[in-house]
Amino acid sequence: MDYDIAISFIKSKTDIAPKLGIILGSGLGEASRLVNNAVYISYDDIPDFPVSTVKGHAGRFVIGYINDVPVILMQGRVHMYEGYSPSDVVIPVRVMGLMGIDTLIITNAAGGISDKLSVGDIMIIEDHISSFIPSPLIGPNDERFGIRFPDMTHVYDKEYINTLKNIYSKLSLQTNTGVYVQVRGPQYETPAEIRMLQQIGADAVGMSTVCEAIAARHMNIRVVGLSSICNMAAGISNSLSHDDIMNVSNNLSDKLSCIIMKFIEAYKRS
Repeated sequence: MDYDIAISFIKSKTDIAPKLGIILGSGLGEASRLVNNAVYISYDDIPDFPVSTVKGHAGRFVIGYINDVPVILMQGRVHMYEGYSPSDVVIPVRVMGLMGIDTLIITNAAGGISDKLSVGDIMIIEDHISSFIPSPLIGPNDERFGIRFPDMTHVYDKEYINTLKNIYSKLSLQTNTGVYVQVRGPQYETPAEIRMLQQIGADAVGMSTVCEAIAARHMNIRVVGLSSICNMAAGISNSLSHDDIMNVSNNLSDKLSCIIMKFIEAYKRS
């Protein structure tokens, strides 16, 4: 991947220099309507860029302003289960980092494991488990991005977690923080696998986010994580359907948009 070519292409379409990045997960793409003066850049058009193939992922960057803050949104992401390597999955994060973002909001549609969670909640991610996927940092280390052995003690920014808690309180939302675990997919987990994940401390499960968060912290980008709980996991619910999950995720888009707007207001003041 030639990052210089990709960034030059994007900069040829807009002179906006984003400071905050947002990854919109399955069914959450409607939050892109928050962007003013939007410029749309399809992943297909960027040289050597990974392309989304999953229903609910538009597959484009949206660059513009939210509350006068210059932002770059990923309206859809790529996943390992589409055939991409972990290092391919994080190419968009690398591009956003090289373009100058200092903060990344990562959202996803997730399955609830913890009995503290219900369908319709938006869980604030306070930590993650990455043991079930290869690291996106495997291979030669590119010093442009960060050091060989980055610290992952605080992947999800503690100050921003407190900011989100205050936002939830003001919006009278159920405030749940928890641990997110990424698995490869694309099949959903078995009830036995969910029982295992419960035992190791996971509260929610999905097929994204962790690789992206690792790559962002490697680049010293501050990370915020939000999981829209769109179903309860196998063995807790009776059956799982991507269409059903997409429907719930679409319904949560307004709530997520409101949280993002309030967070950006706080980000702007900081």
